Amino acid sequence: MNHSYSLHKITDASNFAFCPDAYSRFKFGDSAVAESFGIALAEGFIREVLQQSPIRTQVVVISSPYAFIPTATFAMKDHFVYRLNRWLADHHLPIVQETKVHRTITYKEDYGALNAEERLRLIGNDSFHVDKHFLEGKTLIFLDDIKITGSHERMIMKMVSEYQLDNEIYMLYFAELINSEIHPNVENTLNYHEVRRIFDLERIIDSGRFCFNTRVVKYILNYEPSGFHLFLEGQTDQFINQLYNMALGNGYHTIEAYAANLNYIKDYLFSTNNKLIEYGN
Repeated sequence: MNHSYSLHKITDASNFAFCPDAYSRFKFGDSAVAESFGIALAEGFIREVLQQSPIRTQVVVISSPYAFIPTATFAMKDHFVYRLNRWLADHHLPIVQETKVHRTITYKEDYGALNAEERLRLIGNDSFHVDKHFLEGKTLIFLDDIKITGSHERMIMKMVSEYQLDNEIYMLYFAELINSEIHPNVENTLNYHEVRRIFDLERIIDSGRFCFNTRVVKYILNYEPSGFHLFLEGQTDQFINQLYNMALGNGYHTIEAYAANLNYIKDYLFSTNNKLIEYGN
């Protein structure tokens, strides 16, 4: 059996039941917001679903698919699991297990700006992979931050069909667009509600609660070079090294649109290492 639950329903493109500025920060790596969203989603799911019909089998929570760099949902997932585990333990039920859905394709397009047909076309050639044997006999909770057109959910269900999974499945979302009159690019309205230029990232990075995700890395690498160079000047060597490592891990060095900014980082790191050697550090 398949079930779906969303904490917030989007019915108005200019009036949301949650803070759009907070959502924007969440999408760009603010783990403090991810914590609040994860807890809120868990409490809503417990209140509206589990208290009515508890899941008594082993639960496996699965964040949205990724290759090397996690999505923003991954940071939310941690706190969802922490809160859910407390309820499960209090009710003498098995605590959560986790696994990962692997994906094989990365792309530079801004998914939130696309309509339903474009989204499905973009991710239609992707393939999702999961450990079928680990999931046997368990209840699966697929977690994502937002449902707009359902393209990702269809890809998940395609994977379920291909692997012939017969598990009970819950699809959980922090928010869901339920008004078909609203264009799917409302997602980009939310994504960029507060983070509108690269320098808006600095408040999040300096907050002490920043974590890299795919959106952050792609946004920085795709930024116009002069702004990118100026932004990089204000970052620590640790940040720049991690940015470069994340980019390589997701194969972004093979995408032409990111080449100029990635080469700039590579040259910067090479120059920095040579200076350290030169001055005996």
